[in-house]
Amino acid sequence: MAARNRWRSFFFRGIEPVSGNSLRLLQSGADFFPALTAAIDAAQHEVHLETYIFNPDSSARAVQAALIRAAQRGVRVRLLIDAVGSRLLPVSWLDSLKAAGVSVLTYRPLITGRLTSPRNLRRLHRKLAVIDARIAFIGGMNLMDDFEPVRFAAPRLDFSVEIQGPLLARIYPSVRRLWQLVQLTQLRKAETAEWVEPSWPTDGRVRAAYVVRDNFAHRRDIERVYLVALARARKEIVLASAYFLPGHRFRKLLKNAAARGVRVQLLVQGHTDHPFYQSAARALYRDLLLAGIEIHEYQASELHAKVAVIDGHWATVGSSNIDPFSLLMAREANVVVDDAGFALDLQQRLHQAIAQSSPLDVTDWQRRPWTQRMLSRLAYGLVRFGVGLAGFGRWV
Repeated sequence: MAARNRWRSFFFRGIEPVSGNSLRLLQSGADFFPALTAAIDAAQHEVHLETYIFNPDSSARAVQAALIRAAQRGVRVRLLIDAVGSRLLPVSWLDSLKAAGVSVLTYRPLITGRLTSPRNLRRLHRKLAVIDARIAFIGGMNLMDDFEPVRFAAPRLDFSVEIQGPLLARIYPSVRRLWQLVQLTQLRKAETAEWVEPSWPTDGRVRAAYVVRDNFAHRRDIERVYLVALARARKEIVLASAYFLPGHRFRKLLKNAAARGVRVQLLVQGHTDHPFYQSAARALYRDLLLAGIEIHEYQASELHAKVAVIDGHWATVGSSNIDPFSLLMAREANVVVDDAGFALDLQQRLHQAIAQSSPLDVTDWQRRPWTQRMLSRLAYGLVRFGVGLAGFGRWV
């Protein structure tokens, strides 16, 4: 009972786990895309899909084809894409979807102003699918190819979770509300089609919570969940974040955990698609390394995961990085899991990834060329300035 009460303390009012779920951890596109398309092909009533990136490539084509097949057999299909993340998606792809009967909405189209303005930075970054209100997929994987054999021998490292059970009672209303909100803000006519009246099996064994970040009542929920878990960690923290640029409270709790004997392992990008952002993040590494925190830069391929395991029991998988964009501005969705079996599975996969990474040595890190150190500090300063302009100066 004491152990169970301790794990309950990792949550708080408004973010409480639901029992009776079945969860399956999916790693990279080889797991994710077959599972997603199979669920869409089995849909009888409704498919709702949200994504940041919908790229014109083979993986996305398979999903597009599954959506079209579903719509053509009478399933209600809704697709919500982000205007920035999916800007490369050809109009012809959207036309094909719409011609088949798929309802398509674009989140926050860019009308005027700079891309870097606070309004335009508030993107739909979550990656979420709900099929027949009985199966959900939540994680970090966009609709795009994740394997570039010319560059890497392994696919991009990322995770998603397939969920069945009572947690859908919280996930499903969330996707409904956002769809209706986007319709309203774009002055679209409300749909006459009814949403599914769901029922969920309760025979699963996993307790899990659904946590979102939005621009209304849940602005800091994902960050709060992390902060509570970090503060209560006793043995080990394993955290992977593709874009890792935490605020001062997050960094303080990581260092406090290391100071009380918790082993803290951070898995971050070695290869990056945003070198400026990586340079800014590296300005924080010296302080963390001196505190006894282990930092590993993933080398086998690109790291895109946003996951963590604490004390072999608490785990989270989702779309939220540990950075200002995810924690302060974008719409995100994570699953937080209270289950030793799920946490152990994810932890083992992270340890395998760490074995394919380059550990950073604090002595070597302090001996980096002064030009690298100066550029990192400059990049970090510019990020701090931008975060301040967005109204979050105290966060950094």
